[in-house]
Amino acid sequence: MLLTFIKKFLVMLSLLTLFNQSQAALELGQRAPNFTLIDQHNAQHTLGDYQGQWVVLYFYPKDDTPGCTTEACNFRDAINHIIAKRAIVFGISLDDVESHQKFSKKNKLPFSILSDPGGKVAKQYDSLGDYWIIKFAKRNSFIINPTGDIVKIYRGVDPQTHIQEILKDLSTLQKTN
Repeated sequence: MLLTFIKKFLVMLSLLTLFNQSQAALELGQRAPNFTLIDQHNAQHTLGDYQGQWVVLYFYPKDDTPGCTTEACNFRDAINHIIAKRAIVFGISLDDVESHQKFSKKNKLPFSILSDPGGKVAKQYDSLGDYWIIKFAKRNSFIINPTGDIVKIYRGVDPQTHIQEILKDLSTLQKTN
């Protein structure tokens, strides 16, 4: 009986995964979906307010988990290089503002991490893992150019090496745009 339930559950989970993947994906050159979210300092950020700047959005699953901490600290350690490339970085997860406050303070993050508790923005960016009762932001990133278009999409990034990809691609993209 338990084995039958587990098999049915796995089939349903597989179907749900296929459904999530079949939704229309964002494409290069497409206008980045606008949003307004609150950061760890209770400051409101609207993507449209950053038009004219390069923006790096990185989605991550959960504050204070090993991969997410590695990725955040790598962005922290490279912040001067990002600023030198005239870019701003935002981390986004479904964690609440209080969790972000603790995570940011603990890791001395010098950039805003935005709270998307319902996953609305993660969904707009095809970055919402939604498995009934479990929701999380998938580890995806986007580079948005000064006119507000998505010029680079990263899916399922490696938190150890992702910052090197971001810095390299910002340099390349800024030469061509």
